[in-house]
Amino acid sequence: MEAHQHSPDSSSEECTVLEAPPGKNTCPQHAGKVADLYCLACELALCEDCLSDHGEHPKVPLSQALEQNRSSLQERLGIVQNRLPQLSDALSFVKEILQQLTNQRTSIEEDIQSSFEDLHKQLDVRKSVLLMELEVTYGLKQKVLQAQVDSLVRGEGDINATCTQTEEALAGEACVASLQVERELGERLAELASLGLPCQPEENDQLDLVMETDGLRKSIHNLGTIVTTSAVASQSEAMGIGLEQCIVGHPASVTIVTRDKSGGACKSGNAILSAEVFTPDGSIVDGEIVDHKNGTYEFVYTVPKEGNFSLALRLYDQHIKGSPFKLTVTRAYETEVEVSPSTTTATNSAANATPSTGSSEGAKRRGKSPGQKKKGSKRASSALGTPRRKTQNPIEDDLIFRIGTKGRNKGEFTNLQGVAASSTGRILIADSNNQCVQIFSNEGEFKSRFGVRGRSPGQLQRPTGVAVHPSGDIIIADYDNKWVSIFSSDGKYKAKLGSGRLMGPKGVSVDQNGHVIVVDNKACTVFIFQLTGKLITKFGSRGNGDKQFAGPHFAAVNNNNEIIVTDFHNHSVKVFTPEGELVLKFGSNGEGNGQFNAPTGVAVDVNGNIIVADWGNSRIQVFDGSGSFLSYINTSADPLYGPQGLALTSDGHVVVADSGNHCFKVYRYLQ
Repeated sequence: MEAHQHSPDSSSEECTVLEAPPGKNTCPQHAGKVADLYCLACELALCEDCLSDHGEHPKVPLSQALEQNRSSLQERLGIVQNRLPQLSDALSFVKEILQQLTNQRTSIEEDIQSSFEDLHKQLDVRKSVLLMELEVTYGLKQKVLQAQVDSLVRGEGDINATCTQTEEALAGEACVASLQVERELGERLAELASLGLPCQPEENDQLDLVMETDGLRKSIHNLGTIVTTSAVASQSEAMGIGLEQCIVGHPASVTIVTRDKSGGACKSGNAILSAEVFTPDGSIVDGEIVDHKNGTYEFVYTVPKEGNFSLALRLYDQHIKGSPFKLTVTRAYETEVEVSPSTTTATNSAANATPSTGSSEGAKRRGKSPGQKKKGSKRASSALGTPRRKTQNPIEDDLIFRIGTKGRNKGEFTNLQGVAASSTGRILIADSNNQCVQIFSNEGEFKSRFGVRGRSPGQLQRPTGVAVHPSGDIIIADYDNKWVSIFSSDGKYKAKLGSGRLMGPKGVSVDQNGHVIVVDNKACTVFIFQLTGKLITKFGSRGNGDKQFAGPHFAAVNNNNEIIVTDFHNHSVKVFTPEGELVLKFGSNGEGNGQFNAPTGVAVDVNGNIIVADWGNSRIQVFDGSGSFLSYINTSADPLYGPQGLALTSDGHVVVADSGNHCFKVYRYLQ
């Protein structure tokens, strides 16, 4: 038509009807034509001229198609936008792991530097010792030989002089005047003839160096190994009879297979794996993790009673597929295990779930405690007191009062761990699963509490140890955040220390110099920091040797500034100098006097006596400073159930965290 040739701004009515405004509903096939239909088959906008080519195709009004397209686009936009929080969380989490990796690299780099510097120092010291030993040995031998030389030289000089004089006398004329001189020379010659001179060597010239360097060179060549795996929690999985059935009192086994990001099986061990079996009352069943060194691990545990339990398996503090598992334990051979809705492919739980203190960092590890053989039954929660209603002791033993019941309110606890006592008459409790510290008077009156759950500085994720610095600052070991937080006496955050170095700090203490002592349960190492965060020294490694630990828990300091550490899985207590040299070790596995079944809390009285919470035997033992057993604290009226932290109050009583009973107890103690 003629109108089609007009310009877009033509005022003709015909042009206004037939032509589309620029960029709006214009037919893509016929320039200037208005598209008012939409072909569903070809997904094209149509004008009148297009109809012949799309005769049988389904069509809808263009406005309807545009509206449907917008609606579909809006829906897809919403779906994608809904991923942003998930991506933001994932980004934060991966950044956190990256930061931890960087911190670990920095920490290991420092350890390598310090280790080799220490080796250099040791070599220099040994070189100095050898050179000194050489000088001393040479000096002794040289002194003997030089004295012999001097004696021989003197003897030779005397003989030569006397012989010369005698020869001169003989050369002269014999007369009365020379008779006396010749007689004296004769006597002198007689003396020299019989003079005993050291003509045989009185020493030898042997000075040899035996330096066995081959073994040392080989050791240096193999010194140190960077250990890691490519395992990720989201791909790793568990299997075995322990996920299908569990009988009361019978060991159950679970096999964990670690996999990399692509799902490929990992072939090496040393992954950091933790395991927990939570009982209905919140305590944790004991178990062992065995590293088969081929990418698979075995967790063996025994449940002591019937009920519904949670089995949590974590790799690098993240739940593996299906974890946590819901397990029903019965006395019959019928058990039931419930997995997350997607069964064996369940997604990971929140990363901030509480980790276990057991890990697979060695060939054989234990899962986290407690799951002890207890002496005395667990008391019903209705018998527990609150800060407003103390339960007085009905039987004549050492118990003065108990405070607490299970819960999240003031004066209620969930898995309380560390205990500290201040010189100002305060008792501090690390309320682990409530992510806070609660403070009471020596008489049990609630005073305050502080703590906000989280993984940022100033927040608490799993406080397990607490101590009071002479300055009044409160020092808290945060097991899950892997650092130690420092708060003012009124609960205001001040600083943190040990970040990037600590793997699982459990207990904290303060020595006579104001240094912070940290017991790293996972690393099996004791760290000593200045309050500023500067590392002074560290000692200990995983094992059962004198200077090794297996899941150490808490520490105390005696009057000699020696550090007393409870070695949980080695069933012993060890005393070290501030430099990490072993002074004393006592205890063995058992139920007798002076024996332990996994010791936890420890304190020292003014006389140097050592008070130890015996977790597995649910008792408190007292030893003298040399490790000899003295007595028990009588707890028979209200039996303990898995005691943890322990301290001496400013008025001379013993306060202990009775973790399994969700309370703390104060006992009389005669110092």
